[in-house]
Amino acid sequence: MDFRSEIILNSIADGVFTVDLDWRITYLNSAAERIIGISKEEAAGKFCAEIFKANVCERSCVMRRTMETGKSIVNEAVTIVRADGKPLKLTVSTALLKDEEGNVIGGVETFRDISTEIELRKHIEKSYSFEDIISKNHKMWELFDILPDIAESDSTVLIEGESGTGKELFARALHNLSYRHAKPLVTVNCGALPDSLLEAELFGYKAGAFTDAKKDKPGRFSMAGGGTIFLDEIGDVSPAMQARLLRVLQERVYEPLGSTETEEADVRIIAATNQSLKGLVGSGKFRQDLYYRIDVVRLDIPPLARRMEDVPILVRHFINIFNTLKNKNIQDVSAGVVAILMRYSFPGNVRELENIIEHAFVLCRTDVIEVEHLPRFLREGREKDEVLKANSLNELLSAFIKDALRSNNWNRKKAAEQLGMHETTLWRKIKKLNIDLPPVDGRSSKKDR
Repeated sequence: MDFRSEIILNSIADGVFTVDLDWRITYLNSAAERIIGISKEEAAGKFCAEIFKANVCERSCVMRRTMETGKSIVNEAVTIVRADGKPLKLTVSTALLKDEEGNVIGGVETFRDISTEIELRKHIEKSYSFEDIISKNHKMWELFDILPDIAESDSTVLIEGESGTGKELFARALHNLSYRHAKPLVTVNCGALPDSLLEAELFGYKAGAFTDAKKDKPGRFSMAGGGTIFLDEIGDVSPAMQARLLRVLQERVYEPLGSTETEEADVRIIAATNQSLKGLVGSGKFRQDLYYRIDVVRLDIPPLARRMEDVPILVRHFINIFNTLKNKNIQDVSAGVVAILMRYSFPGNVRELENIIEHAFVLCRTDVIEVEHLPRFLREGREKDEVLKANSLNELLSAFIKDALRSNNWNRKKAAEQLGMHETTLWRKIKKLNIDLPPVDGRSSKKDR
């Protein structure tokens, strides 16, 4: 290497090293010395695996993949062990090293320390969490703001939201923030049991109440004594059971099956549904008097499709969880994965996103989840997607914005809501990215402007 080239390489912040065809280090720049904690004199002539001790050296060496395929790798996340034994998170890029005649004589790898970036990301993630709920969406934060006040009261709460949005997490947060937090939180899925079993499950029974009742059994209201009972999928309860629940809400007493004595229901009641209870009342499927007893305080949980800005931080959250559960060390997802996830409507909401990441964990053998690790239904027909062809962050952002505008008939207000940003912010980005808008923008009324 000539003197001028060495000066240039030593002046950059990224680490750079080269290897020959035998995988022995032939050059190490100053930044590389600083990042890995070893001098170029000590590293020279040694196998790169001896110096870097990366988690991919044995099973998926980044440099080896480039040497075998001839294809460069860009910004792949790896973990190495420094000379002092400290683990370090890096992103690495590789390319072939050729002589003047074009013959391959080795490989070159550049790397960047992203440990600080990861710590900052964790701090940001923590800033966007409330109890066990993670979100940066303004609608969700409006709910976060009022949860402590709702928790301090003993009023009945109705939580409405699609399946998989995290209604039980909100119920748990309300319980944990209340004066009842030291007592049990008992959950009952009302839609999973027929009336006869649900009644016994909720109120318990006395020995002899029916053929198989050999001894007394306390119900969920009794088990939740002094605490909170969470009645999930309350909209699926039959009219007969609705009448019994109405009495509990009105008089705070109930009788176990086979008993003539009333018992006190000292519980806070939180109900949840993935349907519109008001709509069920209108169609005659839900008692109006019970509805008004339940709908004292209502929380409407927005679906994930209306808070897509949460997708990246939820992905990071699930990666952290599954790294622990499955004993892996996956660092990130690729830009292609982000592009696909950000364009998906998530009918199963947060629960579906969690399942997608778990599926990817099963197939991923590297540090980064790639498109091929996603479920097949997400990958099919994506080859021509404009988003996946983006070569820069601006191109990716432009493609996302155009996609949101098109799906909302070019209505900027609705597109901004879908993208999780203010309308004026969206307008600035449209101007900055030179996005062409059609003459008709889909804003059908003055209130949409």
